[in-house]
Amino acid sequence: MKPKYSNRNDFDFWSKISTRWIDLDGLRHLNHAAYLSYMETSRLNYIQSLGYDMHRWDQTTSIILASMEVDYMEQATHPADFDIGQCVSRVGKKSFDISTAVFKQGDNLPIVQAKFVLVAYDYVNNRSILVPEDFKKHCRVS
Repeated sequence: MKPKYSNRNDFDFWSKISTRWIDLDGLRHLNHAAYLSYMETSRLNYIQSLGYDMHRWDQTTSIILASMEVDYMEQATHPADFDIGQCVSRVGKKSFDISTAVFKQGDNLPIVQAKFVLVAYDYVNNRSILVPEDFKKHCRVS
């Protein structure tokens, strides 16, 4: 499979993450769930950098993960250092997408790529709501 993002310039936010021994599976390569954890940590940092504080809104509204598509292109072993790129790739009325790629440090092609769909959500009324305008204005859709 050819990666959708073949250039690091496609991303506007970066996190660095190092593997841990606990991230290995029985075959001694990084478990798929470890990559999801790395991408989630980076995604939350990215969302905060866009001016959205997960704790700023009152306790009744937030954003929730609605879906994800993940493609694993290459295995990695421990120890390794990764650069994780993030960008907002779509902003809709009630949801937005964040595209992500995990790169081994020094490599230009990702070993994992993903798209996460996030939804603005009202927990009191149990329904989706409009993505706040103050959040949208900080997004540079790639």
